[in-house]
Amino acid sequence: MAEAVAPPGRRVLAWAQEYGVYAAVGVLLLFNVLFTPHFLDVANFRTQLVQVAPIVIVSLGMALVIGTQGIDLSVGSVMSLAAALVALYLGYGAWPALLVALVGGAVAGTAGGALVAYVGVQPIVATLALLVGVRGLANVLVPQLVEFRNPDLIALGSSSLSGVPVIVVIAAVLTLLMAFLVRRTTFGRQVVAIGGNRAASELSGLPVRRVLLLVYVISGVLAALAGVLATARLQASDPTSLGLFIELSAITAVVVGGTPLSGGRIRVLSTVMGALLMQLLSATLIKHNLPQSWTQIVQAVIILAAVYATRERGTR
Repeated sequence: MAEAVAPPGRRVLAWAQEYGVYAAVGVLLLFNVLFTPHFLDVANFRTQLVQVAPIVIVSLGMALVIGTQGIDLSVGSVMSLAAALVALYLGYGAWPALLVALVGGAVAGTAGGALVAYVGVQPIVATLALLVGVRGLANVLVPQLVEFRNPDLIALGSSSLSGVPVIVVIAAVLTLLMAFLVRRTTFGRQVVAIGGNRAASELSGLPVRRVLLLVYVISGVLAALAGVLATARLQASDPTSLGLFIELSAITAVVVGGTPLSGGRIRVLSTVMGALLMQLLSATLIKHNLPQSWTQIVQAVIILAAVYATRERGTR
């Protein structure tokens, strides 16, 4: 019996789900090369990569969480907490301050993960509570902008390795590590299985609660690292504004990259491309003197299209 051939519309949709984000980035790059002055300047590429690196780092953790059918709305607030902790402990040195900030992110992630995995609170509710509470704590710890001149921390945000900004190198290394974690480790397979069918995973004996807890801890640590890097680049700690709405950027990158909100699949490299796509889109519209409102409208259309595509995939 001959195999049923999928309708052309289905084939196009399947192709868009797998490669659409890469094609979109390619089209935007081509458009900018042709119509945006100085787009090929090294300084411009450097700026774009430095700006998107913290979003990429946060998005990696978000992809892991969404892969379990969860969501983490607290990542921006965790960034602000990390900035506050860096300001408080920088007197002990840059590296102790960095360590304290990462521990703070891990604690916040543990709180969210425990609420989700052990208490049974819905992820959106648990992390929404943390979004409010953690940023409030950060503002209590450091109520105003604090500038610093620590050379080690400044170097973390502004130095380069062979011409590539350190912050970009860190984002690239974390991307490779996350891809390896998801594709090649038992933990990664457990995360995907839990996202695909949590009840079946529990019946098969997988440590569902422990895995969920660890997923949120990883998300918290990555958000804290992004907060430290952003603080180092700004050479100032500003918990009031740092990380505002970055959770939306991270969710957008993950969804546009093809990871379904229904869980059960994690596309790490496509998530990075999703972040690059939204960064390029925003930069393109700004360079062509279009208002920020147009950027938001276009982003909304892209998000809806991506959600529809992943939904269609899930119904087949």
